[in-house]
This record gives sequence, C-alpha cells and structure tokens, in this order.
Amino acid sequence: MQFHKDKDKIIIIDFGSQVTKLIARRIRDLGVYSEIIPASNFSKLKKIKNIKGIIFSGGPSTVTRNKYQSVSKNIFDQKVPILGICYGLQLIAKLLGGKIKSSKKKREFGRAILYKKRSSLLTSNYLESSKYVWMSHEDVVVKMPKNFSIIASTKNSKYTIIENKKKKYMEFNFIQK
Repeated sequence: MQFHKDKDKIIIIDFGSQVTKLIARRIRDLGVYSEIIPASNFSKLKKIKNIKGIIFSGGPSTVTRNKYQSVSKNIFDQKVPILGICYGLQLIAKLLGGKIKSSKKKREFGRAILYKKRSSLLTSNYLESSKYVWMSHEDVVVKMPKNFSIIASTKNSKYTIIENKKKKYMEFNFIQK
C-alpha cells in the first residue's frame, strides 16, 4: 500500500462505513489532505510524522463480540488528535477502558435530538443547545473511559459525544441530518 510520506494529512481508518469517502471529501473541501486506510492495513503505517489527526470511521461491526476489528492501543501514545465516529467511538471507548453493550431493545435508528451538555471545540460551530441528527446504532457506550467528559446526549444515548480534552480524543455517535 502506498502512503504519501511527506505531506501533512488526516488519516481515516475505514471500518466499513458507508460514508468514509464522504468524510474524506469534506476534509479535502476544507483544504486538508486526507487518506483512507482500511483497518486491516493500519499496522503497515510505520511513521506518523506528518499525520495531524486520525479519524476512526463507523462501520457495521460491533465491539461487543470476542473478535472485532481493531487497531493497536499504541496509537494512543502518539500524541495525535483522534476522532471516533460511530463504531470508531465504541472502539476507542473500549480500548481505553470504557464499556459498550448491545441495546437491541432500544436500538436508536432515525431522527433524534442531540442535546448539548458541555462546550467543546468539536461542536463549537455546530451545536448551540440542541439539533436534529440521524442515529443508526444498536450498541451504546454505557461506561465512559477514564478522563472523558460528556459533550452531548440523545434520549437513548447518554454518551453520544464524549471527549478527552487533554489527550484530544473526541468521539461522536451520530450522522448530521
């Protein structure tokens, strides 16, 4: 696999999301170079010198099974901001000591209202007090990792947006409508 070594970039780790290419395009629309890397190829990435941020995409998998798509926990030692979206949120939470469970009875699918709980750089130009978003989840974070804060919630998902401000890990569990 070819990686551009000398260009500042955002890396998107693709866990099978239907919107990974859209995420990459939006980043490029902001004038920032981005590369999509399948989760299975992430271990081949040796140097992160020019990586300014990493995004873990969503996907159809679940972290509640014994075997699930993952990355090395060493990524959290690299001092690079990491954003987890949907499955990415659940993976980061699990790898850092949080708890995730399947909530088949309260599957969140469709339109939901996102309620701001705390200010965050991630939501500063997006969320004032509440906003309609699109949810499509069966799994939920039920215990946050240590040193994370709740930024926003929905009726059925207390930890919809969480962050570790010090480590620059930000995660959200919805798609903007």
